[in-house]
Amino acid sequence: MFAIAIDGPAGAGKSTIARKVAADLSIIYVDTGAMYRAIGAYTLRQGKNTKESAAVVSLLPQIKLELTYSQENGQRIFLNGEDVSSEIRLPEMGMAASDVSAIPEVRAFLLEQQRNMAKRQSVIMDGRDIGTVVLPDAQVKIFLTATPEERARRRWKEFVEKGLHEDYETILADVKRRDEQDMNRPIAPLKQAEDAVLLDSTELTFDETVEKVKDIIIKDGVAYAALGEFENKYTEVAAFATAIDIQNGKKIWETAVEE
Repeated sequence: MFAIAIDGPAGAGKSTIARKVAADLSIIYVDTGAMYRAIGAYTLRQGKNTKESAAVVSLLPQIKLELTYSQENGQRIFLNGEDVSSEIRLPEMGMAASDVSAIPEVRAFLLEQQRNMAKRQSVIMDGRDIGTVVLPDAQVKIFLTATPEERARRRWKEFVEKGLHEDYETILADVKRRDEQDMNRPIAPLKQAEDAVLLDSTELTFDETVEKVKDIIIKDGVAYAALGEFENKYTEVAAFATAIDIQNGKKIWETAVEE
């Protein structure tokens, strides 16, 4: 088993790139940012301030998160049984996720779950501190970035495609604000791991970035270390599901693989 860590700032394309690479290499993709966004969403639903640690921590026993994946629907995240995959991608959820991710108790709840996922099978995981904190021993570490302007442009384009009319300048300001908050938070700040490969995708297309990431993975020896999984055949991951029961500390991980 092996782990691939992709870190980077908001809007760098970590999730979309990691999801595509995982599909191409037939390994499990874990979107850690979705977990924090879901907790942020629940906090806002309860009318609480995501910056108030005590308020957020008091809500944790009420939260049950479930990550699921299928070839048909991709990765989905459920909050107390409700699919919130679309809701957590709204503009305000980005800052909410950044706020709650700075709370030690929230990180502690999710950290063990994330590490256990990597212990059970090969994964590609993206976030802000995967290579530095969550999976410091990951075989491949990539720090994916782009200029704030380009990241804001990509985020704006995503919103337009979804029918959401967000102002570009507002998005750019939000990107810069998140960068400032993520890099300067006292707990697990955003930074490039010393042994991570820096990949600036500002001038790259989506497909070019995907190929660059796969090249890095191969050059770092992961593919050669697992030839049975990568050489001349791609195992199709039919479905998997992970349930993270924060209240009871239960973890459920089921996989179904077709060759």
